[in-house]
Amino acid sequence: MTKDDEELHEQAEEIRKETAEGAPEVAEHDRVAELEKLLEEANSKALYAAAETQNVRRRLESELQQATSYAAANFARDMLAIRDHLERALAAVTDELREDKIASQFLAGIESTLREVDSVFARHGISRIKSIGEKLDPHRHQAMVELPSDEEPGTIIEEMQPGYMMKDRLLRPALVGVAKKA
Repeated sequence: MTKDDEELHEQAEEIRKETAEGAPEVAEHDRVAELEKLLEEANSKALYAAAETQNVRRRLESELQQATSYAAANFARDMLAIRDHLERALAAVTDELREDKIASQFLAGIESTLREVDSVFARHGISRIKSIGEKLDPHRHQAMVELPSDEEPGTIIEEMQPGYMMKDRLLRPALVGVAKKA
């Protein structure tokens, strides 16, 4: 029996004693009404406690679901650097090197690795943020420079580093150049 229940019982007993001293018929009626009131209060408290328990359970389930969905976020963020290095390595290759038989096999391995990284990202809900031609979104883009352009001011005209999302969360903002009036 909880402390609240004990208090309710003590209150009910006091009321019973007080009303028992008065008229027996009136006392009995008042006593029943008071006991019904106490019962209603106890039921109300029980319903409130049950609702609170259910709310806590729902919140914990939601937090658990989010924790499992985004558990790999830090690892994925670290993998972005590896993907960037692979992309830069391929961008630095000259046409002469691509024509060399040995170098072309090496480059094919790098391209294959990059495709596999992209495949793993896609399986885990990691996607590249579209930037060029978009309006600057401070929740997804980080403006690094303003460049004179004929484009509408605030439009992204250059991407220095791609940004990535993991499902609906930002892993890394895109580093971009934004148009300003010429």
